Amino acid sequence: MQSNNKADIIVEVAYALPHKQLIIPIKVNTGTTAEAAIRSSGILEKFPEINLAHHQIGIFGKPTRLDIPLRHLDRVEIYRPLIADPKVMRKQRAADKKRMK
Repeated sequence: MQSNNKADIIVEVAYALPHKQLIIPIKVNTGTTAEAAIRSSGILEKFPEINLAHHQIGIFGKPTRLDIPLRHLDRVEIYRPLIADPKVMRKQRAADKKRMK
């Protein structure tokens, strides 16, 4: 945690697995980037499978870059890679339904 300074802001860093999620609130300096907040949250030590070069991130569900400066009460979300392409899965389900008829 940073010192109690009027320039400090509170942000959250979030990561979720299918059956577990972690949201870590931290205090950082104004102008701190998403990457710096992720690193200072300690989440990379708790989930060593996170690779910031490959995992996408977002703020409240909107994809963003690691170098974006954060605002007070932002939630930085680290996204897991998709197991399957949603478009392909929808097409497959539609084809399965046709076959069943």
